[in-house]
Amino acid sequence: MRAVAEKLRLSQIAPGLVQSEIRAMTVECDRVGGVNLAQGVCDTELPAPVAAGAVEAIAQGHNIYTRADGIASLRSAISARLARHNGIEADPEKEIIVTSGATAGFQAACLALFDPGDEVILFEPFYGYHLNTLWAGRVRAIPVPLAEPNWTLDVDALKAAITPRTRGIVVNSPSNPSGKIFSRAELETVAALAIEHDLFVLTDEIYEYFVFDGAEHLSLATFPGMAERTITISGLSKTFAITGWRIGYLIADVKWIGAINYFHDLVYVCAPSPFQHAAAAGLLQLPDSFYRGLSTEYQTKRDRLCDALNDVSLTPSIPQGAYYVLADVTKLPGATAREKARTLLRNTGVAGVAGTAFFAEGRGDNLIRFCFAKRDDDLARACDLLRTL
Repeated sequence: MRAVAEKLRLSQIAPGLVQSEIRAMTVECDRVGGVNLAQGVCDTELPAPVAAGAVEAIAQGHNIYTRADGIASLRSAISARLARHNGIEADPEKEIIVTSGATAGFQAACLALFDPGDEVILFEPFYGYHLNTLWAGRVRAIPVPLAEPNWTLDVDALKAAITPRTRGIVVNSPSNPSGKIFSRAELETVAALAIEHDLFVLTDEIYEYFVFDGAEHLSLATFPGMAERTITISGLSKTFAITGWRIGYLIADVKWIGAINYFHDLVYVCAPSPFQHAAAAGLLQLPDSFYRGLSTEYQTKRDRLCDALNDVSLTPSIPQGAYYVLADVTKLPGATAREKARTLLRNTGVAGVAGTAFFAEGRGDNLIRFCFAKRDDDLARACDLLRTL
């Protein structure tokens, strides 16, 4: 009887995987009726062609499984957009998968490309889902800290992190949580090391249209020698403010795309069918000015939040892109960032995320991440509440 009981247990990694601090703060914020600047839900208005496309798709009966790699019209629209905006030439029949959000694309790629015990480099501060997805696949995530205060690439630290077990590097640009955009010189360094050591590079470019102060987003797959080894991951969840619809996409060389598609099919089957049609409508109908307008709109939101944070001496690290701000919260009471975040919520009604969620153990305790992808009235309310400190 004892032998049977001993087999009724969690997996070895399950006890170490807990609810993300992002979601924990969202729950706590909902409980007290606060303003949620913790989770990147992007609760702004979605574009009219996208909303209408979803309604029309449901009315037309697009409610069943699609091909595992997505509907043809969306893959073709993504291909056209990639060529025009990113400079990536991708065959919509052989090199593009519509994924159930960018997160699903990242997971499928990790399952297809990495083995237990492999090492993959993450730049710190990192997105927690990248870390935990690797961990869930028994892959070792190796953090490489970016240099504060501007989160610049430490080339020596990157070189020192590469070992015979290294199989890949993850580049998130524009970055969650820091808003860093990797420069051309930094990407050239990453590319050179990837080629020298024969590594994959997985690029998360989901915030590619959220760039500020004239900054430029560059796709690593366009650099010499990088097309065959770069897995480009992006999506429309942020761009169209449809984070709950789970529409992402992945671009890879034909050598890798089949296996990645298999694992995506195995776990997710396909991205939601009517929302694929809606996304295609958005890509086909929205002008380039819509995408340029995102930078202008969100730069204004960024500046509004950063001004409020500066006013109460929670000094922000001004992001170059994405829609998050890391702020120095040393002045707040609490021994840890989690305590500081909960103190801030209790005293102001504004929820942020403890910086420790984005760093290896021992770092980030004086930082909180705030999201400014909010409707203007909600963001204004959050700024007013912060100023009550």
